[in-house]
Amino acid sequence: MEQCKVKNLYCLSETIAAELLERVEYPWEALKGISDFILKIGPALDPAVYEKRGEDVWVAKNAKVAPTACLNGPLIVDEEAEIRHCAFIRGSAIVGKGSVVGNSTELKNVILFNSVQAPHYNYVGDSILGYKSHMGAGSITSNVKSDKTLVVVRDKEERIETGLKKFGAMLGDYVEVGCNSVLNPGTVVCRHSNIYPLSMVRGVVPESAIYKNKNEIAQKQ
Repeated sequence: MEQCKVKNLYCLSETIAAELLERVEYPWEALKGISDFILKIGPALDPAVYEKRGEDVWVAKNAKVAPTACLNGPLIVDEEAEIRHCAFIRGSAIVGKGSVVGNSTELKNVILFNSVQAPHYNYVGDSILGYKSHMGAGSITSNVKSDKTLVVVRDKEERIETGLKKFGAMLGDYVEVGCNSVLNPGTVVCRHSNIYPLSMVRGVVPESAIYKNKNEIAQKQ
């Protein structure tokens, strides 16, 4: 599971949440701390750069937020981010610099690194999306198992009991997720990997891979 560690998935200079992620070995261990972390750093953000928009909501002054978007705290929207028409942010969310949260996209208990795109009809819950990762239109993170048991991260014969009932997906830096794909609970997609459209993903996808299904995973040349 070495490839699933924070140090191997993310460039921490590309998120305001670096301090939170530096405390843990695996990124999903940070999910329970997102809300408290926002409440800690929010009041200390530079008022020349950020403004408070409601209870526990801090938005960079140069971010673009559509008037139809719904913003619930705790929430930080970083500089030059774009929150589009009818986006629904339920709270406990960090939207990184230059990131896009698109039309009818829903976020809940997430960290979006800088330059992340979730631009079209996405659900991202209890997940962390790395630098320049992209969710294709209609792709979602499924964050609760149908039998409601605790999520286990599996990589071939290896497994880690997370102790979490809610855990969507951990996407490394530069990950591309194809349109209408479903990332099942406990999915980890390592850096520079691509997910085919209409894929159903479970477990760990290795770095620099092209994933079509569990039996068709190729390494990039």
